[in-house]
Amino acid sequence: MKKQTLSDDISALRIKAEKKLKDQMERLQKLSSGDMRDLVHELGTHQIELEIQNEELRRAQEELEASRSRYSELYDYAPVGYFTFDTHGLLQEVNLTGAQLLGTERGWLLTKPFVRFIAEAGDRDIFTKHCEEVLQKEGKHVCEIRLKKKDGTLFYAKLQSIAKENTDGKSGLIHTAILDITDRKEAEAALLKAGALQTAIFNSANFSSIATDAKGVIQIFNVGAERMLGYAAADVMNKITPADFADPRELIDRAKALSVEVGTPITPGFEALVFKASRGIEDIYELTYIRKDGSRFPAVVSVTALRDAKDAIIGYLLIGTDNTARRQIEEERLKLDTMLKEKNVELQRAKVVAEKANLSKSDFLSSMSHELRSPLNSILGFAQLMDESNAPAPTPGQKESIGQILRAGWHLLELINEVLDLAKIESGKLSLSPEPVSLAEVMVECRGMIEGQAQKRGIHMIFPQFSIPCFVRADRTRLTQVLINLLSNAIKYNREQGTVEVTYAASARGRIRISIRDTGVGLTPEKVAQLFQSFNRLGQEAGGEEGTGIGLVVAKKLTELMGGVIGVESTVGVGSVFWFELMIAAEPQLAASSVERETPARSQVPGKVRVRTVLYVEDNPANMKLVEQIIARRPDLRLLSAVTGTVGIELAHANQPDVILMDINLPDISGIDALRLLRKDPATAHIPIVAVSANAMPHDVEKGLQEGFFRYITKPIKVSEFMDTLNTALEFAEKGVGRST
Repeated sequence: MKKQTLSDDISALRIKAEKKLKDQMERLQKLSSGDMRDLVHELGTHQIELEIQNEELRRAQEELEASRSRYSELYDYAPVGYFTFDTHGLLQEVNLTGAQLLGTERGWLLTKPFVRFIAEAGDRDIFTKHCEEVLQKEGKHVCEIRLKKKDGTLFYAKLQSIAKENTDGKSGLIHTAILDITDRKEAEAALLKAGALQTAIFNSANFSSIATDAKGVIQIFNVGAERMLGYAAADVMNKITPADFADPRELIDRAKALSVEVGTPITPGFEALVFKASRGIEDIYELTYIRKDGSRFPAVVSVTALRDAKDAIIGYLLIGTDNTARRQIEEERLKLDTMLKEKNVELQRAKVVAEKANLSKSDFLSSMSHELRSPLNSILGFAQLMDESNAPAPTPGQKESIGQILRAGWHLLELINEVLDLAKIESGKLSLSPEPVSLAEVMVECRGMIEGQAQKRGIHMIFPQFSIPCFVRADRTRLTQVLINLLSNAIKYNREQGTVEVTYAASARGRIRISIRDTGVGLTPEKVAQLFQSFNRLGQEAGGEEGTGIGLVVAKKLTELMGGVIGVESTVGVGSVFWFELMIAAEPQLAASSVERETPARSQVPGKVRVRTVLYVEDNPANMKLVEQIIARRPDLRLLSAVTGTVGIELAHANQPDVILMDINLPDISGIDALRLLRKDPATAHIPIVAVSANAMPHDVEKGLQEGFFRYITKPIKVSEFMDTLNTALEFAEKGVGRST
């Protein structure tokens, strides 16, 4: 419809023009030739004027377009962001710089509310008030707020705004120039901070700041200097130098030292204080300051030369700190060092005394062990022979008496062992060999050792079944000792026909818990609290069960030495559960060749063999008699005896025995010395020598085996163990292992 109307208007205009031209042609036909020439001239003149005007209009149009293009470039690429928004805050126009300030495209910004780019509520309030002032008052208005870009980045902005009427003459527009002033704000903050630091430095009461001019006259004297030196700033500024506060004697000494160092005389005054600083060396030294009241204090002073833009010295800055506290600390440290050195000397002396005491204690324990075991050897040895004798067999009464002797003897030996174990643990002399130990093997071993005791009491023993291998990190011997102790107690303090159950289970922190549950009378909380105390039998002293009261103490200490823990849970009338935990260990992977395989024990030498000779070197007649009676049961053995080491060596050379039994403590030379002499001689070096000694401490046994004893038997002798060892030694001698040629 709009297109048709435009066509009609053009047609009407043409008709009107043709009609007017027709009228003009009619008038022209009526004109004279002279009038025609004038008209043509006039028309030509008008034509030229029109062409000139058109050319001027065209040039003006081009200039206008060029000016508009320049304006557009200036507007878009100005270093300031230009924004126009209405009274509702909606953006109407923005230049390219403004769009870049906000981190987005110009087209996206149009019609968007400007407040969405204002950082926080406080900044929005400032902007709202700013717009109100712009619309209400004439002129330019300025404010500073924080804006945020489209990606959330904050920056400080300065806004300069003026109001302008819209083309409709009603609604107002706000033209705003926005400049990023983040760098300026940060610089102002840095200056403010620097100013605050400078103020804090010069107002600090913790150290003195004294600034002088080039001649050393004080120009600045801060609060710290006033506090330290007792002078008011007005008393010293423009009057004296810092040298007036220093100890004169120290200034002289410093000047002399500097003079020697540089080879030039130095004045013992302010020059001595700042000499190094004046040569570009930052100088720190100690000196004594003298207060206004005459009192003195040590100070550490740092001196720096102050220079102008041309590097000329314009003054000096001396920063001092009170060194009294540090000096006191150093003096205390020196005193403490001296005391520590004295204490170390005392500790070394005490250590030497303690080591001697420990050595004496070890010697005493070894001696006591020997002295106690020697008579026990005779008591238990002969009792065992009498108990096993068949010619003649003991009467029932004698059998009962022998049983009492054996029970009392073995109990006494148990007491000796436990006391010695506790003494070794407390003296720190007990050595352990932790290794992966199979719980299943230890359980089987302990069951064999304890089951006879349980059967005599009618106690039912329940041990766990191990479906898979289970290993703990422990010393095998000491683990067996702990387990036997707890099992023995569970049997001794159980009710008749009761039960002892052993279980195991994984615990926390990679441990295995082994529990021994009994059906005894149980313990009250008061008695539980007294467990694991040396020689405390919890009132059982008057009971029928024998004991030392230290078995649990030894078990606890051994468990802890193996890195474990031990405890108990008990209910009166129900029973007790004693438990201990040890670390789980991986199953050892050992080659078969690395495992020493013991020769199976045998009670007697099988078959008809030649008579072999055994030499026993022993000075104790009872012990000698015991071994004589043991050997007498073996018709295939002949016993030679010697009461001294020297005689024993002579008999060994003369008779070439198959096996030598050697006591350690002999009246002339020790059994170890005799062993060494026999080993040196090729004629006797091949003979297996078995130690038979009451020196039963672990280090005694270890030392003996290291010296070269074939085996080490401790007294009191267990007949079966003695015979097994003797058979092994005889078999060794029969094979001729190590025999010299």
